Amino acid sequence: MKKLIKYLKPYTLLTILAPIFMLIEVVCDLYQPTLLAHIVDNGILKNNFSLILNTGLIMLGIAFIGMIGGVGCTVFSSLASQYFGRDLRNELFKRVQQFSFKNIDKFRTSSLITRLTNDVNQLQTLVMMSLRIMVRAPLLFIGGIIMALSLNKSLSVIFLFSIPILILIFLVIMKRSFPLFGEIQRRIDYMNNVVRENLVGIRVVRSFRREDYERERFRYANSLLMNAVIKAVMLLIIAMPFFMLVMNFSILGVLWFGGFLVNRGSMKVGEVMAYINYMGQIMFSLMMIGNILIFVSRASASASRVIEVLEEKIDIQSKENADKNPIGEGKVKFEHVYFSYSDKEEYVLKDINFEVNPGEVIGIIGTTGSGKSTLVNLIPRLYDISSGRILIDGKDIRDMNIKILRDAISMVPQETILFSGTIRENICWGKEDANEEEIINSAKIAQAHDFIIRLPQGYDTVIGERGVTLSGGQKQRIAIARALIKKPKILILDDATSAVDFITEQKIIHGVREIIRNCTTFIVAQRISTMMNVDKIIVLDKGVVVGFGSHSELLKENDFYREIYKSQIDEEVMRYA
Repeated sequence: MKKLIKYLKPYTLLTILAPIFMLIEVVCDLYQPTLLAHIVDNGILKNNFSLILNTGLIMLGIAFIGMIGGVGCTVFSSLASQYFGRDLRNELFKRVQQFSFKNIDKFRTSSLITRLTNDVNQLQTLVMMSLRIMVRAPLLFIGGIIMALSLNKSLSVIFLFSIPILILIFLVIMKRSFPLFGEIQRRIDYMNNVVRENLVGIRVVRSFRREDYERERFRYANSLLMNAVIKAVMLLIIAMPFFMLVMNFSILGVLWFGGFLVNRGSMKVGEVMAYINYMGQIMFSLMMIGNILIFVSRASASASRVIEVLEEKIDIQSKENADKNPIGEGKVKFEHVYFSYSDKEEYVLKDINFEVNPGEVIGIIGTTGSGKSTLVNLIPRLYDISSGRILIDGKDIRDMNIKILRDAISMVPQETILFSGTIRENICWGKEDANEEEIINSAKIAQAHDFIIRLPQGYDTVIGERGVTLSGGQKQRIAIARALIKKPKILILDDATSAVDFITEQKIIHGVREIIRNCTTFIVAQRISTMMNVDKIIVLDKGVVVGFGSHSELLKENDFYREIYKSQIDEEVMRYA
């Protein structure tokens, strides 16, 4: 938690006021039993009604002041904890946004969601409890002991036996509960992952009639979470009777020994009653301390998970003296590029060498798993190469400012992702200040304008989460329009036209070539028909470039490309035979 305290510093005033108001409440609570003893011994036993009335009014006044203290502490601690939670969530989200793909691969999406929500909520609650209960309990504990000792030192010997036993119980619970609460958070991660996968893939689940299987998956994940919680809570269930036993024996001891002292004349009845009240406050404060320490165990597990995200080393960052000059032409060159996803894995790409001139349309084709998507992901530095160099306009991309680099590149990934909102908002996601003409032009190039204007509200049609109301081809065309509206120097279409027909695909490529001038374009595709009208084709096999040239050149000179071509042509012939 020490590493997270900085998020409370802007709210120092609130974190000071909360304990001060709690101190007021505790002092009022501690003073009440003494006044009660005064009423009993000097009022009730002596039939002094005016003393009872006056002292009672004083008790009411003190209770009212204590209430103000309690309300004030609750208000200030709640504000401090809410601000703390808000800032921590913002920082976590900001950090995740800075992650490279390698960083993101380290954490599951469901785990990041849990850390941003459940784990932060645990820490938020801990802050509020710290400013209230962790202030109240120690003050009540220390104050209760002082007041009890002031009443009778001999009777306080009972504390020497009961308090160490209670402390030992809570220490044992804390030691054993910490790993259990960490397991609870991991089970929440797993359950969130099952729910997320099911909701995202609900159409696949329904089409394959796998509802029973998914229900069983969720039941299993839910049961794992339940068992983890029960295992952790079981410690409390077992410990609480022992705690109550020690507490009741302590009160019984006070009653027995206090009665003996009253009979001997060493104590008054009211003092024994006050002492029992103080004993209750001391034991109650110990219970609060125990509960907060147990919660600290759970919050510590959440804190470690949050800190893990905050301290994750971002492997792709701009250098201090990074080149901030904008990309001018979009000439791309790979020099002896090697890449692997981790130091322990084999190279996914091996000795990649090619050069692309500004404005050229480059096709990338190869077998599944040959490294096509990996290759284009290296250009905007979504991953960093293992060795070699990638040059844009003669400059190593690792020497360029990342923001400048990515501002000049538009990418449409394999999985088309649209966001909740209107079609207009999704297209403008590529350029916030785009005007109507730019929106329509980019949609026309992407061959999306015609189907958009046929929708009920045209460009203002709400498409729903992930674009569920659109077909695959329509989503791809909107995603392409979103990429084109930036007017990038480099455009990457990673299998982004797989859901559109051949004619529409060729119109998109023609539009990119003819309308958006000097835009170097990389098109990853499986279809040989896509490759027929590009300038050059990169042929990949098992992470190695096995061919580079035009469609006609490769058909003549490259056996591997010719084999792909022949297999797809034969497949077309068989389909229409």
